[in-house]
Amino acid sequence: MEYVGNVIRPPSEADALILQVTVGCSYNKCTFCGAYKDVSFTIKDEAAIIRDLQFAGQYCRNHRRVFLADGDVLILSQKRLVRLLHLIRQYLPWISRISLYGNARAIRGKSHDNLQELKTLGLDRVYMGLESGCDAILQHVKKGETAETMIAAAKKIRDSRLFLSVTALLGLGGVALSKRHAEETAKVLTAMAPNQIAILTLMPLANTLLGEEVLAGKFLLPNPQEILTELSLLIERLRDVRCQFHANHTSSYLPLSGRLPKDREALLAALGKARSGAVSLVPEQRRAL
Repeated sequence: MEYVGNVIRPPSEADALILQVTVGCSYNKCTFCGAYKDVSFTIKDEAAIIRDLQFAGQYCRNHRRVFLADGDVLILSQKRLVRLLHLIRQYLPWISRISLYGNARAIRGKSHDNLQELKTLGLDRVYMGLESGCDAILQHVKKGETAETMIAAAKKIRDSRLFLSVTALLGLGGVALSKRHAEETAKVLTAMAPNQIAILTLMPLANTLLGEEVLAGKFLLPNPQEILTELSLLIERLRDVRCQFHANHTSSYLPLSGRLPKDREALLAALGKARSGAVSLVPEQRRAL
């Protein structure tokens, strides 16, 4: 497989075949993300993609899922996406699930018929980064979206009956907006009604504007206990959501996973033990992005 730069996939795609279709991120302005700062967004040519599919067809026959990288394959034109899905079906006919990242702008750029066509051709799951439901935080980190625009994008995915996985980022509001971040993110997640919620924890990177703010003392990062308090409040406020809930990313201080609302009390109890010191947290040197 021919990979260029950093190739990133969601934790739940650990067993998927990673097919790199684009390099970098079509937006690439978020101040907290350093994944693609060193590369310009480009679309790989079809010949390179076909070479990867031919390789996978010969050596990756045990894979049943494909994840399309990099940061936002859904930004491609409908014609390109349809062609891509046809190629996957041609070279890897045994694949049962195709997934990709889709930012809110890309999702809103697709019509209901577009999304339905992609679903018919094998697209099953869209991973979307909410990060925060607080507009003040979204503006500060230059997300380029508002809570309202991301709820609208989520509705498009739900209406197309595609599986929607939404990520949020603990600590993104700093100490000052920690409570507001948790409360408003829970409110927006409830409105989005995703099939899955994935919670990560902010780890400032030196090559990002937010990382520079942390080093300069302009952004005060919540400590581990404050992060756990933020997560507890978020879970408490997710009272009308039915979905899989994961807070077990390698950036987490306390790996948690369950089903909401069924496991809410168990999740909160585990957080309570961690906050009281009865359960050890993941040490800093073992946390990663």
